[in-house]
Amino acid sequence: MVFICILLMVPEFHSSLPAPRGRGAASNPRNRFEHTELVPLAEEYDPNRKVWTQYLRDTSSSIITRNNSPDVGFSAGVNPYRGCEHGCIYCYARPSHEFLGFSSGLEFETKIMVKEDAPRLLDDALASPKWKPVVLAMSGNTDSYQPIERKLKITRRCLEVLLKYRNPVAIVTKNHLVTRDLDLLSELARYHSAAVTISITTLDKKLAREMEPRTATPQSRLDAVPKLAAAKVPVSVNIAPVIPGLNDEEIPAILKAAAQAGATDAAYIPLRLPYSVKDLFVDWLERTYPTKKEKILDRIRTMRGGKLNDPNFGSRMRGEGVWSEQIENLFLLGRKRAGMPEDGPALSTAYFRRPGGQQQYLF
Repeated sequence: MVFICILLMVPEFHSSLPAPRGRGAASNPRNRFEHTELVPLAEEYDPNRKVWTQYLRDTSSSIITRNNSPDVGFSAGVNPYRGCEHGCIYCYARPSHEFLGFSSGLEFETKIMVKEDAPRLLDDALASPKWKPVVLAMSGNTDSYQPIERKLKITRRCLEVLLKYRNPVAIVTKNHLVTRDLDLLSELARYHSAAVTISITTLDKKLAREMEPRTATPQSRLDAVPKLAAAKVPVSVNIAPVIPGLNDEEIPAILKAAAQAGATDAAYIPLRLPYSVKDLFVDWLERTYPTKKEKILDRIRTMRGGKLNDPNFGSRMRGEGVWSEQIENLFLLGRKRAGMPEDGPALSTAYFRRPGGQQQYLF
């Protein structure tokens, strides 16, 4: 794929322009790997413009990705899509789109790479004698249940493969669409091979629409919890990200609502702002919450060693300082009052099998 860019001007990133309707970012900041960029002239900007989503075929030859981060609870994952139409302004995955030659801004949420071959590639990987079963994470980078999944059903077909081999999977999503696949998830859960985490950042519908414009509403996400629980699929809630000065006060209410809905576990992650996500988030605050902007940014800096981001293992997922401690205490107290245990259900590889052959792994 060849990308052609026209250099008009290369300023420091800034944007006081409104975001297109239904989008999180207002513009495309410069790709950190590119030396040139296309910058539209301000007088040509149409505040009512419609920005369409493009779906592009991803021809990757493998589907399972690996990581050695001590901060996440999985070592292998499957991402059927790259880029995410949900458009969450704070998304830590935005900079990953720059490896494809795109911007982490509007292009991240409007140029979606689709892995049509994901189910076949996954089947090939699990059928290989080299595969040693581990829990696979889905949505480790971008949401496997973003809007186009309703039509393409790539995630569903991947779940069919996982059920065929009884390989455990842990799903994180912001979309009620996950309940479409209750038949597969409940069958996997019989073998301790499925768990779903619903990400709920706020209960405020207005804030969610501004911050996560194309996700399911907070109530719709909560409605998914009892459906999963009724199907005997272990379900938890993740409050991510927690943004000090914006949604941190909602932690107890979210935990209470989640527990009442049937969630048996919960977690939280403070806001992370790697690379250009910092600029996108600051611009979003200026456009949507200008009176809260400095308070929020000051608290983030307090949690991140005086900066807006801390990339270091160990601290990047928890932060440091008084605001970090306050958030942690608020979460722990809220979880206790909601009656949630400290540890959720464990997934198992004990039931992994290769159809047509003997079960080779029993742990």
